[in-house]
Amino acid sequence: MDIKISSTEDISIDPNPIDSPATPLLRTEQLSISYGQQPVVRDVNLSIFPQQITALIGASGCGKSTVLRCFNRLNDAIAHFRLTGKVYYHHYDLYARSIDPVAVRRQIGMVFQKPNPFPKSIYNNVAYGLRIAGDCADLDAVVERSLRQAALWDEVKDKLHTPALALSGGQQQRLCIARTIAVKPAVVLMDEPCASLDPIATSEIEALIRELAATYTIVIVTHNLQQARRLADVTAFFHTQVDERGDRFGYLAEVGQTEALFGNPQTVAMKTYLEG
Repeated sequence: MDIKISSTEDISIDPNPIDSPATPLLRTEQLSISYGQQPVVRDVNLSIFPQQITALIGASGCGKSTVLRCFNRLNDAIAHFRLTGKVYYHHYDLYARSIDPVAVRRQIGMVFQKPNPFPKSIYNNVAYGLRIAGDCADLDAVVERSLRQAALWDEVKDKLHTPALALSGGQQQRLCIARTIAVKPAVVLMDEPCASLDPIATSEIEALIRELAATYTIVIVTHNLQQARRLADVTAFFHTQVDERGDRFGYLAEVGQTEALFGNPQTVAMKTYLEG
């Protein structure tokens, strides 16, 4: 897989590096984000390790979804978005001027809060990213593989050319996951992927996430503390504070192995959050 460097050579990046598992795949250094004069998060230092599930938790407005979207540059299109600090994928600075954000998104995919299938057939939804990338060899095999990985193949194999919008909410979300993994990213970002689903569909998506973690590095934002505890290897807790000007912003208050974080939180903010 390549991250493209504008006007220069492509740089090859191994999606399964032989680095130690202790080497972060994604990393932020002193990451601060604002929209115009309004701060969102400040001084976030966070490491995401390969083939783990990392959960970002915290109250609404603490900046966790904004941080998540930084990993594949989805904030770029937001007016007045400003970032300082560094975001690394392997050792590549994702916000260097030479980096192609489209190539970044091919390696770091995104699943959104609300299922968002395209108004196309099930087959064409999964094949969409491959066609955009010009990777049309063996489409049938890739569509089947992706739907199998998303635990959807048996339910849709006889209706691949019917509208995706006719699927149930849970099926639509699994289809969106299939569409994301069809291009073989190294990382899958998930922003509240179960927020609009019923408990049965949520259970299915959680089981799928656990299965995908054997192949992909997963970063998930969730407001559901029990979901974070069920799924995540590592949990990062974001909290808010107010500066001397009265501006509220988020910061990374605590991060650690999930069971240790929930069982023995080290900060007053985390203890208070767990107590509701």
